Formats: sequence, C-alpha cells, structure tokens
Amino acid sequence: MPPENKDQASNPVDAKHSIDNNGNERTHDVVISENVISVPNSVAGSGSLDRLIETAQGYAEKSTSENTNLAYKKDWEYFCSWCRRRGADHLEPDPQVIGLYITELASPQDASPPLAVSTIERRLSGLSWNFKQRGLVLDRQDRHISTVLAGIQREHARPPKQKEALLAEDIIKMISILPFDLRGMRDKAILLIGYAGGLRRSEIVGLDIGKDQTEDSGGWIDTFEDGAVIWVKGKTGWRDVEIGRGSTDATCPIHALEQWLHYSKIIHGPIFRAVTRDHSSVKADRLNDKHISRLIKKCVAETGIGPGKGDAERVLCFSGHSLRAGLASSAEVDERYVQRHLGHASAEMTRQYQRRRDRFRVNLTKAAGL
Repeated sequence: MPPENKDQASNPVDAKHSIDNNGNERTHDVVISENVISVPNSVAGSGSLDRLIETAQGYAEKSTSENTNLAYKKDWEYFCSWCRRRGADHLEPDPQVIGLYITELASPQDASPPLAVSTIERRLSGLSWNFKQRGLVLDRQDRHISTVLAGIQREHARPPKQKEALLAEDIIKMISILPFDLRGMRDKAILLIGYAGGLRRSEIVGLDIGKDQTEDSGGWIDTFEDGAVIWVKGKTGWRDVEIGRGSTDATCPIHALEQWLHYSKIIHGPIFRAVTRDHSSVKADRLNDKHISRLIKKCVAETGIGPGKGDAERVLCFSGHSLRAGLASSAEVDERYVQRHLGHASAEMTRQYQRRRDRFRVNLTKAAGL
C-alpha cells in the first residue's frame, strides 16, 4: 500500500454533497463525529438527555478495551484514506470495494511491504466494528470478501511468531540482578507476580490495593496466610487468580509484593507506580505497562538468557507476554488448571502458550493398537 497521509488519516471524514450554480455536484469533507450514540430525531433534546447520551457514549467506549478502540480507530482512518485516493465512498459497506482493499493490503501496488494475514483480519474486524457503530452492516460472508480473504490466508498465512517463554530458572536469574532499593523491589514484585499469576502487562499495572479504589482500576489483591487471590479484569471479563506462597522468601511472589508495599508505604490505590529518580519515594501515578516490556528486555540483556548470540538478537525474542507463556510452559499440573489460571476459553489456546510441554503424553498411535 502507498504510505498513509497522516494529515488525511488523522480525521475520518463523511462525504457531503451539494449542487453548485452550474448544476454540478460538489463533494465536501466533513469530520465524522466520534460520538456514535444519539437519540431519534423525533425526540426533543434536553440537558438531561445530553447527559444520558454522554454516559451512554462512555459505556459504549468501554464495550471494548482501550487498545482495541485505538486499533479500530486506526483501521477506520486507513480505510478512509485509501477510499479517498481511490475515489470510493468509505461510508458505503460495499463488499466489492472492501475485497479490493484487502487485496491491496496483501499485495501492495507500490514497493511497500504487504501486511501479515493476522493484521489484515484485524483490519477487516475493525471495519466491521466501525460500520456497525454507524448503523451499517458489512457482509463479510459476501463472496467478494470471503473468497478473497480465503485466498489471502491460503497464499500468505505463516505460522505465528511466538515470543520465548521465561521459565522459572530465567525468572530467578532476572530477580537476582535487581538492586535492593525501591525500584528493584518493585520490579522484583512485578516479575514474580506477573509470572506466578500468568498475567498480561495491562493486568499487572492495573492492580490496586483494594476494590474500587481508582476509576482506572483493573483489579485488586486479597492477601491471605497461604497466598493471595488476584481479581483481574481481563479481555473476557473478571476472573480470580490464586497465587500460593513460594518455597522460599527469595522467590515468593507474595513476599516480594509485601516487601514492596511495606517500603514504598503504599496503602491505597495503584500498587505498581513510578519511582523518583533518586529512588527515595514513589509517585502517585500508575506505572505504564510498557515498563514491563522494557524491564524484561533489560534483564534478558544483562543475564544473557535466551537464544541468539548478541544482546540485540536475544532481546527481540522476549516481550511482556513471555511471563504468561512461561507459567503455561513451566507448571507441571493438569492442563485444565493452567487454562483456568490464564482465563482461556479453550484448551487449544492454552496449548499455544505451552512452549515446553509433553506433546506425546496422550499417544493415540498406541491407543489405536499400533
């Protein structure tokens, strides 16, 4: 695809038509309103209705995660830009046009690289969602879309590139190099809680001390003598994650968390926060989830764990998801317990996370009599 024009793509537009004095049709660009919730034209507006609309709009925005909303917004902007360059109506969910759009995503007419199949599928989902918000329906089963997408999947699909899992021995090496100061204690608690809980980056930094303490809370922790229960608001809703105490204080996630909270003097609100430059105190702001990726990559580089010869090559093999994959790969328990712990809807999804598992534990060849 040709490079996107940032100025054009920043504001999706509606096409508004008018007739000039010579009888020619003119097209004007009008910025699309971000608010997709409204009342019928037959209902008279009022201050109370406006407040309800604003509240309803807030609920609508929370129907999908913030990252998904941002991705879908970008998907719509790219599509609008493409339609402008091709002279197509972006507000018409025409399967023929969209079939051509995804074709160009897979086989650009210029020298730009093609998008991955997973990205094209996400772009298509983003378009469906955006059309739906505008009261329009995109028929993804139409042959102009379904057959083209099936061909793209058959021609260009590749096995997913998975990040390396951080195993227990890796986590122990990583926490061993952390300093015994506020920043080090915080990062140790992040690594151990994230690993033992099989948590996503956003789930880790979204935790509060207790329930309903902040508006942007993604969960909280209840601590007990034998462990802790983490209540997490994940992709599929709320779930509880049980983390037992470790065999030693040095590697115990609960002990690390208690140490961090004790020395940081945090008693309310976000658990994981930024630390001042002199490491003497913590700030009020919740830590950004990108810190977890940076922390993992930094520890990988310093400890030398992972495949590859150079630090740059090894660092690229790991991400925040390596904690989640590490628990799934290391826990020697029944698969169904791992599935519940991670909040997966299917065992197949859990198996995708298990980088190191006994693939032949169930031997159907022998079971069939061979």
